[in-house]
Amino acid sequence: MPLSSPTVPREHIHTRAIDARGYLREDGLWDVEAHLTDVKTYPFDNHFRGVLAPGQPVHEMWIRLTLDDRLFIHEIEAVTDASPYAICPAITDNFKRLKGLSIRPGFTGKVRELLGGTEGCTHLVELMGPLATAAYQTIYPYRERKRREGAKSPSPKPGRKPHLIDTCHAFAADGEVVKRYWPDFYTGTSSGNNPTGTRGSPR
Repeated sequence: MPLSSPTVPREHIHTRAIDARGYLREDGLWDVEAHLTDVKTYPFDNHFRGVLAPGQPVHEMWIRLTLDDRLFIHEIEAVTDASPYAICPAITDNFKRLKGLSIRPGFTGKVRELLGGTEGCTHLVELMGPLATAAYQTIYPYRERKRREGAKSPSPKPGRKPHLIDTCHAFAADGEVVKRYWPDFYTGTSSGNNPTGTRGSPR
């Protein structure tokens, strides 16, 4: 269900939109792309660009990551199409510093280490979070589906704790989701039923 209806009249001022998409390439790698825009509902003056009309992007930026199955970054491209200052696009090449990293715990901190402050762009750095999530959502469920269909992707090694456990409320080690999908790592009591009654992949 959506949010509740506002109880006080209000005026729409600003919209930030982030669109993230994942693609399987013919060479077996993956492209994950994110697009960010910021727009206002009113016109305003900008020293470098003149008057920006309502709906004209203050920020419009893109990032593409090319990844393998291990979420290792093979290539990265960043583009700034719209920004409030003429110098903003000059920093996009710095994002190539992320080539060779893997999206794993600590990734966001490493991005800020390499591209924080004057070494990067605040908005492009912020896009790395949605990109990382989109990469997981693109690659892992697809590989799991192929594995279940009899593809050659290897099954998880027996005895290895799935990385999802305890990463959020739904994947609590003592919860019903872990009990159903990874009973060997379930830490709750044996009583209780799965409220959804679903089967299949947790993603």
